[in-house]
Amino acid sequence: MSAGSRGGRRFVVEADGGSRGNPGPAGYGAVVRDAATGEPLAEAAEFIGTATNNVAEYRGLIAGLRAAHALDPDAEVQVRMDSKLVVEQMTGRWKIKHPGMRPLAAEAKTVFPPEQVSYEWIPRERNKHADRLANEAMDAGKRGEQWEPSRSTAALDVGGAAEAAGAAAVEAPVAEPLAAPRAAAVGWAAPADLGTPTTLVLLRHGETALTPQKRFSGSGGTDPGLSPAGRRQAEQVAAVLAARGTIQAVVSSPLRRCHETAELVARRLGLDVRTDEGLRETDFGAWEGLTFAEVRDRYPVDLDAWLASPKAAPTGGGESFAHVSRRVALSRDKLLARYAGRTVLLVTHVTPVKTLVRLALGAPPESLFRMELSAASLSAVAYYGDGNASVRLLNDTSHLR
Repeated sequence: MSAGSRGGRRFVVEADGGSRGNPGPAGYGAVVRDAATGEPLAEAAEFIGTATNNVAEYRGLIAGLRAAHALDPDAEVQVRMDSKLVVEQMTGRWKIKHPGMRPLAAEAKTVFPPEQVSYEWIPRERNKHADRLANEAMDAGKRGEQWEPSRSTAALDVGGAAEAAGAAAVEAPVAEPLAAPRAAAVGWAAPADLGTPTTLVLLRHGETALTPQKRFSGSGGTDPGLSPAGRRQAEQVAAVLAARGTIQAVVSSPLRRCHETAELVARRLGLDVRTDEGLRETDFGAWEGLTFAEVRDRYPVDLDAWLASPKAAPTGGGESFAHVSRRVALSRDKLLARYAGRTVLLVTHVTPVKTLVRLALGAPPESLFRMELSAASLSAVAYYGDGNASVRLLNDTSHLR
């Protein structure tokens, strides 16, 4: 059933976003119009800190859709944007390759049922209202203020309402054929300045009583806390990170050994700890608490299968590496969207750290067995605005010596 047949109103949402530096100080703007008259019904704008143009454009889309939903959740909405990237990705014609864009696109799709929303690309000169709102938001951010509707001058754009009202009757200019997005440049072929990356500093938790014995310790076991040695390691990490002064947020696995490590570090840095379920360790099923030799002795066939394929799970309902990879990648995408352009400490486990490194390198699943990762070690991956990632550090334990 179409939105029109359900009796909802018809809106036009015009949205835009900008970044002065890309990434740099960024903001978005959106206006909701009555589709029949072109009258502006609602405006939204916000300074969002450091972000890329694409992130700001997606944030503008989400704000515009939410403003329309607040007016009438049954409305039929036509979105008009001058961002071909956003329009083509939201219609499904282009794949969303950048991990930071996926959660934003997913969020936009939850505001209205898909059948109520359509998308149209328009030239920049036909998107002046939203563009001006975005610039007003960025100007307000530069002054250390937030944009307020009372300061909006975007509605002064002459002819905007008339153009919106007549758009259904006047055929829009035909755009040039849409080219497929270029693949991200890699390595030395990439542009010299990609702006401030989002950096995930990966800290494996400190030792537990099981660590020196090299026993399987995942999500399904006894959830041990830090040993005295593990607490000392966490304090040593906290000291070196405090001296560097680069960490801006701390996110932890929900398991006790990670949360205890994170709390010790965050307290030294003066930060709070946020928990992310996706950062927990693999569930090793019946192997929890056993050594590798004990598993080899008791479950030789299952162990061989596990070593041979990332889709194989440990005995007794454990979790495959393929499954872990999917949930870790989802958490990574959410974190990159939340902390764009910032340096974030993730306190997690062996498998999530190795998985993030593997995905950044584009390495095969078997590479998980070819990395050494000590307790309380630091690794780091930087994620750039063009979709590329760079592994900057792996298994650094210099702070423990």
